[in-house]
Amino acid sequence: MNEKEKAQAGLLYDANYDPELIAERDRCKEMCYRYNQLPPSSKSKRNVLLRELLGRTGNELLIEQPFYCDYGYNIEVGENFYMNVNCVILDGARVTFGNNVFVAPSCGFYTAGHPLDIAQRNQGLEYARPIRIGNDVWIGAGVSVLPGVTIGDGAVIGAGSVVNKDIPPHTLAVGNPCRVIRKL
Repeated sequence: MNEKEKAQAGLLYDANYDPELIAERDRCKEMCYRYNQLPPSSKSKRNVLLRELLGRTGNELLIEQPFYCDYGYNIEVGENFYMNVNCVILDGARVTFGNNVFVAPSCGFYTAGHPLDIAQRNQGLEYARPIRIGNDVWIGAGVSVLPGVTIGDGAVIGAGSVVNKDIPPHTLAVGNPCRVIRKL
């Protein structure tokens, strides 16, 4: 099993020293750089590059610049997707956004985690857990979504939240750690 297959299986894998994964991240960084250098008025060029970078997209999407990700091919976005400036997706595992998802500025979606064992961590090992964002979700500014989290359909996540556990559908959730405040 190679390192990419280990990552996809949710096992510890070598993200720091594996030549294949390093090459894939370098390719992605180059594409993000090109994307971030395009003028905002170059909407069609931006759209073409996003579709080349991301694993799956709907017809209507807009990701404001700057935007950064690790691999790109693990990111799937549905219809009518909007992500504001300064967002980061560390997509060692699949990150899926449903339809009608709106993401405010400076949000992060982090599939990567690191072992608590010092020796394993110092070897460059990590794990990746998928993140799933349902349909009709609004994510406020400065939100961090951690590995393995699912945010249900129709949820609203308040600004500055750290989402470390699943959020049920049709709820308002805020805080660090993020907690459900009420049903919507």
